[in-house]
Amino acid sequence: MKRLFTILFTYFLKGIIVVVPVGAAVFLMYWGVYKLDSALNLSGFFITDTKGRPVYVPGLGIVTVFVLIMIVGLLVTNVVTDPIKRWLNRWINKLPVFKFLYSSIKDLTEAFVGDEKKFNEPVLVEVNEFGLKKVGFLVQKDLKKIGLPGDVAVYFPWSYSFAGQVIIISAEKVKPIDRSAADMMKFVISGGVSGLD
Repeated sequence: MKRLFTILFTYFLKGIIVVVPVGAAVFLMYWGVYKLDSALNLSGFFITDTKGRPVYVPGLGIVTVFVLIMIVGLLVTNVVTDPIKRWLNRWINKLPVFKFLYSSIKDLTEAFVGDEKKFNEPVLVEVNEFGLKKVGFLVQKDLKKIGLPGDVAVYFPWSYSFAGQVIIISAEKVKPIDRSAADMMKFVISGGVSGLD
């Protein structure tokens, strides 16, 4: 009987290893999409039932955002000229708090999906005299403008988070890693348990 219980418990643990990550990922995706769709769904303003009550159309909020982003991308690529972009930047610069938030979010977005991706050079950094090393991403190779010639800026994402920290370190302590940036980001964010398959 004890052997049967041990076998069943082992199966249960192996099932948890599969079910928990899949279930958590599906739940978080569903929750995020549902919340986004609910917040941006405007169907209640346009569609009503026979009694005049608003009708919720599932997925309309997500479709609306997708179409809006595509239209903005089309306009920025083909219609908006450099003078209009400069005018918009001047307007944004007059709003200090908005400028700070806008430029920070814009820089972070461009780091992942822009023409000049920033997190595409994984490096290994020796951080102390005992040989402790950290995996990071080289984000600035030249810091002469801030009086630090020979130093570089390295971003270290934190495990199980999308937050991180940037350190300035001597370039000689930074060594490139011969793996893809996606693999190394996955490795760091997962706490070192995945990404090196």
